[in-house]
Parts: sequence; C-alpha cells; structure tokens
Amino acid sequence: MVTAADAGDPLPVEPSVWLTARPAAPARRRSEAPSGLDRERITAATVRLLDSEGLARFSMRRLAAGLGVTAMSLYWYVDTKHDLLELALDRALGELALSAGPPPEGGPAPGGGPVPEGGPVPEAGPAPDGWPGRLRALARGYRRLLTDHPWVAPLTAAYPNIGPHARAFDAALQRLLDATGLADPARTGAHLAVSQFLHGCGGAARRAPEGDFCLALDVLIAGIEAKAGAGAGATA
Repeated sequence: MVTAADAGDPLPVEPSVWLTARPAAPARRRSEAPSGLDRERITAATVRLLDSEGLARFSMRRLAAGLGVTAMSLYWYVDTKHDLLELALDRALGELALSAGPPPEGGPAPGGGPVPEGGPVPEAGPAPDGWPGRLRALARGYRRLLTDHPWVAPLTAAYPNIGPHARAFDAALQRLLDATGLADPARTGAHLAVSQFLHGCGGAARRAPEGDFCLALDVLIAGIEAKAGAGAGATA
C-alpha cells in the first residue's frame, strides 16, 4: 500500500480542512484580497500543477507563479499547503461518475463547486445490471482516476477521506454492498476488503496491466458472491 512517506511529505498534523471552520474575513480585509482569485480557481490550478509536476515538486511558490500572484496571496484563501492538498484531492475524486448523485446533503462547503475540467471519468459503456457489474464499473473508474492523477493515491493514504466527493464515493460503494444481501459483520468485511483493494492498488495503477487488475477484481467479487450465497443458504 502507498504511504505518506512515499510522497516525500510527512503525515499532516493540522486538523483536516473539512473539520476546520474558516471564519469570514472582515469587510476591510476582503477588499484587500488579491483580485481575480478565489478558492475554486486556486484548487483547480493545484490539480493542474500536481498533474504536470507531481507531488514531490509541488509548492505554494510554484502554484503562485503559475497563477501570476505572490505566494502570500494564496493564504487569503487557504491556511496551509495541507489544506490545499486536501481540497485538490477531493476535487479530483469529483471526476468520478457515480450513481450516487450529488455530494451528501450537509457536506462541508470548502472545495465544493463545479466538476473539474474534463468532466467526470466516463463509464465504460452503458451502466451494467446487477451489483457485480456496477462494482466492476466503479472500481475500474477509480483505477482510471488514479492513473490520470498519480498523486491521488499517496494523498488518499495521508489525509482523511471526508470531503464531499470522497463521502459520495463511499456512499455509492455502500449502496452497492447493500445490494449484495450480506448482513453485518460480513458486509462490513466486504466494505473493508473493497476499500483496501482500491486504495492499495493505487500505487501500482500505472504498472499493473489492466487485465491483471480486472482479474484480481473478479476474484474479490467472486468471494463476496460466495459469502452472500452462503449466508442466504444458511437463512433459508
């Protein structure tokens, strides 16, 4: 599994941006903020810089240079570099095409907003029937996301996945597992197995052939089906 150490950056010690209320700036200070900037634009630029330069080379100074502002200007909108990386992570997760619909009601405001440039990661053909097919589509979409954004995997390991798009992804996965008919604790175990499989394979997304990934996914799904079948037989 990819760890935060692989990214060359220690685990963050600051509270998550999703758990920290950002007080409104006084009117006078708002008027002094750099024009043409907002959190959405800064987050989008962060995703582009991470895609082009990688996580190890990312810095607030490089980001500011790309936006044509000073590094200090960015701190009108984010408190720390870690906050910005969390926002970029959730923005990237927003590219996934989910049957879950919008982010969970009452989700935190930071980092929300429109889907990043390029739109959602497309599904491969029509939506499949049955939970196994839908789970395959969800997992393959997540793998494509990790391949398109290699920095997502280490950030997923380093930060709590509690942003609105991360929660929407987990809600979609939970609904798929509801459809299996598994009862707790087997359902909890299936959720853990799928989550660890998706997150753990992230670091090898570019190296592992698509066929190998799909074969491993089929083995995982077959195990869930067998467990669900055994449970149904026991209650018959």
